[in-house]
Amino acid sequence: MQLFMATLSTETNTFSPMPTAMSGFEAYFLRHGTATQEPPNLMTEALHLWRARAEELGWNVVESLAAIAEPAGRTTTDCYEELVQEILRDLEAASGADVILLQLHGAMVAEGVDDCEGDLLARVRSICPDATIGVSLDPHCHLTQQILDTSDVVICFKEYPHDDATERAEEVFNLARRTHSGEISPVMRMYDCRMVNLYLTKAGAMRQFVDHMSSLEQKPGILSVSLAHGFPWGDVGDVGARTLVVTDSDAALADRTARQLGQEFFELRNDVISNLMPMDAALEQASHAADGLVVLADMGDNSGGGAPGDSTYLLRAMLERGFTNFATGIYWDPMVVNLCQDAGAGATLQLRIGGKTGVDSGDPVDMKLRVMCIESGLGQHLGKGLEPLGTLVWLRAEGEIDILVNDLRTQVYHPEAFEQMGIELSKKSIVTVKSLFHFYGPFETIASQILQVATPGGTSPRFDNLPFSKCFNYWPKSADPFESQKLAQENA
Repeated sequence: MQLFMATLSTETNTFSPMPTAMSGFEAYFLRHGTATQEPPNLMTEALHLWRARAEELGWNVVESLAAIAEPAGRTTTDCYEELVQEILRDLEAASGADVILLQLHGAMVAEGVDDCEGDLLARVRSICPDATIGVSLDPHCHLTQQILDTSDVVICFKEYPHDDATERAEEVFNLARRTHSGEISPVMRMYDCRMVNLYLTKAGAMRQFVDHMSSLEQKPGILSVSLAHGFPWGDVGDVGARTLVVTDSDAALADRTARQLGQEFFELRNDVISNLMPMDAALEQASHAADGLVVLADMGDNSGGGAPGDSTYLLRAMLERGFTNFATGIYWDPMVVNLCQDAGAGATLQLRIGGKTGVDSGDPVDMKLRVMCIESGLGQHLGKGLEPLGTLVWLRAEGEIDILVNDLRTQVYHPEAFEQMGIELSKKSIVTVKSLFHFYGPFETIASQILQVATPGGTSPRFDNLPFSKCFNYWPKSADPFESQKLAQENA
């Protein structure tokens, strides 16, 4: 038995002005068959587990590419082809495989290719038509029919923040192993919920829905149940939430369960989304907070969704309101990092913070800042994985204002991003984090309040007003997209 495995992961904000090129993968994580020789991150946890399980069974393991880039705009044609061809060459050099397991993101869009994962899988299938192919996806994927048609088993992480990557990798491995041995014969069906939004799974109606999905997996004939949340800032025809059900040889059960579950999710549409606050209202509430740390999520500038990570709207508003004793970050500003490295720790500089990438970044903020600390090679935890931080610089302004900048675009996942630099969040009144939801669990343990702020920027959560050109009928743009479609069909 031979297992072939690889990782290709980025999610594409098609509205972003920043192309995704090979430099993005090189900066974040690019390994040519050696990822399991290093500590795992979110998208390589699966490779570590798959290798361990396969070797326990005495299988031969062929490890191919592990390529991960922080989200940005469309992947260039040359970059996409180079990455795909490396995987295909490795597969051909290995003389194929009995089982192929791929950890993909599911929302990668290249120049001229809207469904990169489906395209990759079709090419893999053409080389190994008889192999068992299992795929693990981030829930912020565009779940397409081509992905299902070219795979045997597809599942998504159930949790957002994504702290179940290892559990889902175990699930994919077991289902693929059982499929290859002939124990099961998976059938997959999905249902389009026609919803474009974000769904935090840790509390409330969304928590209950995820638990409901898990309970369905205990029913006879049902092998796996997933919800693809969708990636809101991808202008592709398959954008939006979809339920996915995998059954053992029962297409009718898979179709019926996916449809019923998807309709249940649509009925919960107003209950499963988070309460996002306008910036002014959030700052007003924060200014009257009692003792304890208030966390403000700068949701409009989340690099994990393809935003630049250097917007200044929230920082400028806080300075204009006279806020002091707060921490803020992480600002992607390689220019400032270079200047600080040249000057060294302890230097005081007049710097222009952020506002450099494009119109979504706002204007730079001019500040007199002291370089407190410069560190390279640090990481922050996302679940069990450790994500890189590049070179970090801690800057301090008058009024105990601490600013964290770096040269590697990444969102904030964990308080350790600040604290390992020496910024004591327990002594702050406010911390602003450039993130959507991944920060939530770790920061919840130290915060008195968490306010999710609908700031301007490249990931602005105005889901009713996204400039789509390939998808027009979805909630919340349409109050009832199913009724709208029915009327359109009747009037055709």
